[in-house]
Amino acid sequence: MATKPAQKAGVEEEGPAVHRIRITLTSKNVKNLEKVCADLIKGAKDKQLKVKGPVRMPTKTLRITTRKSPCGEGTNTWDTFEMRIHKRLIDLHSPADVVKQITSISIEPGVEVEVTIADA
Repeated sequence: MATKPAQKAGVEEEGPAVHRIRITLTSKNVKNLEKVCADLIKGAKDKQLKVKGPVRMPTKTLRITTRKSPCGEGTNTWDTFEMRIHKRLIDLHSPADVVKQITSISIEPGVEVEVTIADA
């Protein structure tokens, strides 16, 4: 008499292990950043993955205030320069090998992509 191997209650057999993947995008140019976000989300939805985002993080503003005069003489006039860094987060629930296919899209210049994989 053949018996089936005992399975734990509530545990289902799955194919590949599903991971929680966080993609962090940073850029100085908002237009390029939004384009890359839209391409990543479109690719993930084509593969029927669970997507959360893009979550817009607060913009970091880096400011430098300097004197206009090179020699330090004359009236005290100042210049202020600033650089804004925009950040977006996208969360995916998918197998790790699928992410490689999604992130193989052409990424705009000036956009940094960081992929972090955590077990769900």
